[in-house]
Amino acid sequence: MDVQYHEEFVRNPRGVQLFTCGWLPASSSPKALVFLCHGYGMECSDFMRACGIKLATAGYGVFGIDYEGHGKSMGARCYIQKFENLVADCDRFFKSICAMEDYRNKSRFLYGESMGGAVALLLHRKDPTFWDGAVLVAPMCKISEKVKPHPVVVTLLTQVEEIIPKWKIVPTKDVIDSAFKDPVKREKIRKNKLIYQDKPRLKTALELLRTSMDVEDSLSEVRMPFFILHGEADTVTDPEVSRALYERAASTDKTIKLYPGMWHGLTAGEPDENVELVFSDIVSWLDERSRHWKPEERVRPPSEPEKLHQTTPTKITRVASSGGTQSPVPAHDQPQRRSSFLCGLGRRPYQQQCRM
Repeated sequence: MDVQYHEEFVRNPRGVQLFTCGWLPASSSPKALVFLCHGYGMECSDFMRACGIKLATAGYGVFGIDYEGHGKSMGARCYIQKFENLVADCDRFFKSICAMEDYRNKSRFLYGESMGGAVALLLHRKDPTFWDGAVLVAPMCKISEKVKPHPVVVTLLTQVEEIIPKWKIVPTKDVIDSAFKDPVKREKIRKNKLIYQDKPRLKTALELLRTSMDVEDSLSEVRMPFFILHGEADTVTDPEVSRALYERAASTDKTIKLYPGMWHGLTAGEPDENVELVFSDIVSWLDERSRHWKPEERVRPPSEPEKLHQTTPTKITRVASSGGTQSPVPAHDQPQRRSSFLCGLGRRPYQQQCRM
């Protein structure tokens, strides 16, 4: 099946230019919408390209955004000043797609990998009845007791985070070696210059810690349908963390599948036969829950919980490249190939056909 790819830039309320992209079935209307939340240090256009194509080939409209400071988006490389800003950017962009005339009555699903799992869960918390479900691949939703830093260390780092917020001083192992099993795919990922491979910045590391603890404290508030996928041999995010989400969540429609022998990078770092198995499970789960919604079914009652989280609507400014061609990648700090801390439209300025 032919897949149509498009990309464009949008500008968030802080004036930062963010890269967005999408994959659509070329010859039919998508049966439902899937919104990608990538992991820390990752990006959508290259690293998640195979995911976009596979889901679009299965009939889904797939949309992604590179967080501020990630991939082709502007901002200091992998500097997360406030995690809530990142979530808010995703919320605005994703809902701008859902509001389009052709998509209003389609099911809408979140898809989060690693840190993106936390993003998906926080998007759900921000607007509890908006999303029809989520696919969570090795999600970062709780800090494992095996790696949780000592409170004294956290206190010391917190005292200097506003003084040296962007310093790359947090020691970590090379997660790429631990996350992606297939050696050929691992090296391809390592050569992707859009992926951040330097040490985490101080404030970023603390924001990830706080976010994980925040998400952990609210696991019982998760009520949307979800499907957790996790490799049993994952050493980056503990499978027990996913089990905790599954057991504590209040959702009545929840599924977890653990894959023996598989690592953290289920969709990008496993041998092809494993990747096909994972995507087959994902598509089957989505197919069972995709439907056409009547307009009256999307009407919200006046006293829903998400009213507490709503902010003044903000217009998204779309930034198109001149001549309908791809915009150049903004200049950023050049990534160092040392270590990583991975926790994965109206007018279309750039399009291309992908044939499977």
